[in-house]
Amino acid sequence: MGGWAPPARIQVVGSGRAGSAVGGRLAARGWTVVGGREPDGTADLIILAVPDGVIGEVGLKVPVGPWLVHLSGATPLDALAPHVRRFTVHPLQTLTRSRGPEQLDGAWAAISADSPDGWTGARWLADELGLIAFDLAEADRPLYHAGAAVASNFLVTLHRVAARLLGESGAPPEALEPLMRRVIDNGFELTGPIARGDWRTVEAHLAALHERAPDLESFYRILADTTRATIEHS
Repeated sequence: MGGWAPPARIQVVGSGRAGSAVGGRLAARGWTVVGGREPDGTADLIILAVPDGVIGEVGLKVPVGPWLVHLSGATPLDALAPHVRRFTVHPLQTLTRSRGPEQLDGAWAAISADSPDGWTGARWLADELGLIAFDLAEADRPLYHAGAAVASNFLVTLHRVAARLLGESGAPPEALEPLMRRVIDNGFELTGPIARGDWRTVEAHLAALHERAPDLESFYRILADTTRATIEHS
């Protein structure tokens, strides 16, 4: 079957957030890219941009021969069995349908493979997408994806909780956005009562939550304890 070579024809199966961004970027780079909900069997490289739960099912519809890749961070490489010309590239970025391939600019990507040619293909695809590739061992995939979920998904949760508290206090929730952006701009330097050991203020927060938002009291306490632990172990 030969080793890795840049593909003459690429199919991106799936037109969701990841599929649209990936397909658009590859087309903009001059590659011949086709879409579709099902593999058409004519491509040299087939990219599965489908939900995690159907990656294996869709992969079985691809005749053994072309290179096959999925974009999931959580799904193991073995989901592409029985294909042996395979690898994975997970863009470590949150994507939306309202934006285009520029969402990939500057993002990192976890890549994995189980053959030298597969690693070459994974690095090639990451580079063509404008991603900064790093190798990911299969055994570390769940831990890696948990970290990605904490950084992305739970940030949404934190914003929603904080916006609720500001709203209930009469303050404008939109005032949180410059604050949250500055935390990132400052390299995630910790400030505030926990950083300075002001546990009296933390207890005042907990008392207010107990009275006004009791469902969030344990949420705050867990985050406070975890934040304190990160200081002690830094």
